[in-house]
Amino acid sequence: MSDLAGKVAVVTGASKGIGASIAQELAAAGASVVVNYASAQDDAERVVASIKQKGGKAVAVQGDVSKEADVKRLFAETSKAFGAVDVLVNNAGVYAFVPLENVTEAEYRRQYDINVLGPLLATKEAVAHFNGKGGSVINVSSVVSTKAFPLTSVYSGTKGALDAVTRVLAAELGPRKIRVNTIAPGGVETEGSRALGMIGGDVEKQLVAATPLGRIGQPDDIGKIAVFLASDRSGWVTGERLVAAGGYS
Repeated sequence: MSDLAGKVAVVTGASKGIGASIAQELAAAGASVVVNYASAQDDAERVVASIKQKGGKAVAVQGDVSKEADVKRLFAETSKAFGAVDVLVNNAGVYAFVPLENVTEAEYRRQYDINVLGPLLATKEAVAHFNGKGGSVINVSSVVSTKAFPLTSVYSGTKGALDAVTRVLAAELGPRKIRVNTIAPGGVETEGSRALGMIGGDVEKQLVAATPLGRIGQPDDIGKIAVFLASDRSGWVTGERLVAAGGYS
């Protein structure tokens, strides 16, 4: 498949999980991919190696998306490696599931800085590096932005904010032929969800029972959707929130 042949994509938070799968799927579709990571260099290099082993093009670039200087460097390194940008996937995100009594100012700022400010800064910089023919921005949200899950007040808030940012930027950037969409995954098996205890126990059973397709999601389920939103096949799609949760409700 070569839906993205000749295109350049930046994927933030791509060292593992959903981000890694998105990077690999974009590369498999023909894009040259920048695998951004904050601290997990070894993991990011493994993603790059897996892409190259399959004949793709990729580089790993460190950067904290909540820091403007890092974001500028990320796109400067992208330009050096591959030239103008066509696709940005704002996947980098953090979470902490705690009761209201344990919410702190520091944790609030950590999540909002990375989950909301990060996509704003990255999109701002991407727009300056798009090739003049437009581009595609894909934000990775979550079903928790509209579903009420206890212990996720801060995290859910960040994803609700990201959904709103998507709608606004789709309207604002549309005249420049820049499309902005959101993918909202449901339960997906990743390193993070396993660490949270979501996989292999009662939580997974409950999720599967409430999912018409009868299984937990896999990272490549999300990666394939990202390829669609990055490609010209979705050229008439912007400002949308695409739920990828197997029918979970």
